[in-house]
Amino acid sequence: MPLEQLKPAEREFVRALADVVFGNPFTPQRMAVIQRLAPEAPGDLTSDREALVRVVAPKIAPFLRDNVLPRLSAEDRQLLEPALLYIAYHRYVPQLDAHIERQAHKSGEPLAAAFGEDALRDLVQMGFAEERAARFFALFFQLRRAFYFIERTLAGESEAMQRLRQALWDNMFTHDMRAYEAALWNRMEDFSTLLLGETGTGKGSAAAAIGRSEFIPYLAHERRFAANFAESFIAINLSQFPETLIESELFGHRKGAFTGAFDRHQGVFERCSAHGALFLDEIGEVPLPMQIKLLQVLQERSFTPLGDREKKRFSGRVIAATNRALAELRQSGRFREDFYYRLCSDVIHVPTLRERIRESPRELEQLVRLMLARTAGEAGAALHGYVLEVLKRDLPLNYAWPGNVRELEQAVRRVLLTGRYLPELAAPAAHDGEERLIAQLRAGSLTADELLAGYSAMLYQRLGSYAAVAERTALDPRTSRKYVLSAKSG
Repeated sequence: MPLEQLKPAEREFVRALADVVFGNPFTPQRMAVIQRLAPEAPGDLTSDREALVRVVAPKIAPFLRDNVLPRLSAEDRQLLEPALLYIAYHRYVPQLDAHIERQAHKSGEPLAAAFGEDALRDLVQMGFAEERAARFFALFFQLRRAFYFIERTLAGESEAMQRLRQALWDNMFTHDMRAYEAALWNRMEDFSTLLLGETGTGKGSAAAAIGRSEFIPYLAHERRFAANFAESFIAINLSQFPETLIESELFGHRKGAFTGAFDRHQGVFERCSAHGALFLDEIGEVPLPMQIKLLQVLQERSFTPLGDREKKRFSGRVIAATNRALAELRQSGRFREDFYYRLCSDVIHVPTLRERIRESPRELEQLVRLMLARTAGEAGAALHGYVLEVLKRDLPLNYAWPGNVRELEQAVRRVLLTGRYLPELAAPAAHDGEERLIAQLRAGSLTADELLAGYSAMLYQRLGSYAAVAERTALDPRTSRKYVLSAKSG
């Protein structure tokens, strides 16, 4: 029987669709391709993931219905594969999402995923070999987890957050998912990640998104995945432990390895799953001798617990983070160059809250809404306007949020508890402002308004509210606020 061929228009369509299938879902370019491929699709493409599916399915149906696939040339069969995967993937998105929701709150053995049988049967009927079908189904599961954790825990409209989400997706699947699927899906443990950013920016959430989205094989004979992603991410803050205990926490120890070692202890490297990741937070605080030992683990992929002779294999992925300026630490010799270069397969910068708000003023409103939803559920929506009004009342214009998202979380809680938010003020900054004010007074360079603005700002730094400033200066509260804000903007 002669081989059949795709028509030129069909080839053009499936080639463009492949850019969607293997593309980063957090890039605007991907949405542009979808809109080009499905201009007639009903619904809002930015929110309706089914829109393109409704266009793809009718185009591919004849190839499945009329048993055309086996008669296609090898080249055309390969061109058609992304479209087949796209249909199969979206067919099981609801079951995958429900499974993720259930598993996210369950420890212990992974939950059954019996719907995998149907997915494998569909993929095999589409012409995929059983082994590839199982791998693609596991990839579907990984894609949904990655999207779930990135979208839900790292929300924000600012360009900085869009860049962060794109960077995290590339970190999980590389910039070209074709290469990932072909050769790298089971080799990502060699790609270490370094997260940089100020305290409170959300480096832990970014690390957890990576660590809970590693590839986990599907065990068809057991109708479940090989590991529980809810336990595949292990985090340790290295600054919490004295130097004498860090090694034991990392690598574990045998009973009697040192004074006080009454029982065997598993370190985080041993507890980390081959399908998970280990998050080493505050890596900039690690002393040089421990940097050498960690470097050896990353190079050799093995470690030895204290008091033991048997080497153990480490097959997980390493994610590290710091709020320190690593360039200065490296220059001063406090952070080894070879250790840095072993950690930096990918370096991701997590933006500050002030950067996010500067790029998108609505970012603060969105974050407050999300925090209230986590704190109060559906009832939190009614408190959104109230919390924003209190923050606007109590904070100076363009407040810098030095504690970043973590500070905002506590600010929302404090407003709910006390009806106000008066942040702790930085004494050095206040002292500097007072010194400038005194110097300008001595120089006689201030106008009356500038003098009153500077004095009001100094009082605000000390007293923490516009009402207190108004009481001290005998000014109207709105006038005192105006002077404080004018000093800030000046």
